[in-house]
Amino acid sequence: KEKFAEDIEALVLRTKMNYIDAIVQYCEDNEIELESVGKLVSKPLKEKIKFVATELNYMKKTSKGKLPL
Repeated sequence: KEKFAEDIEALVLRTKMNYIDAIVQYCEDNEIELESVGKLVSKPLKEKIKFVATELNYMKKTSKGKLPL
């Protein structure tokens, strides 16, 4: 889990890819099934992926702190 996160961080820094693209690229390069990546992703990495997904409108933005009307 730690090595996977370190490798993804290094790939992001080296290539300026976002985290989602970096994980896909890493899996292709290392012949890892994308479906099996879930158990390798650490909590900090999940947060970064969630942020990227929100920025790219892959996920709805969550607005904690607003009361439902």
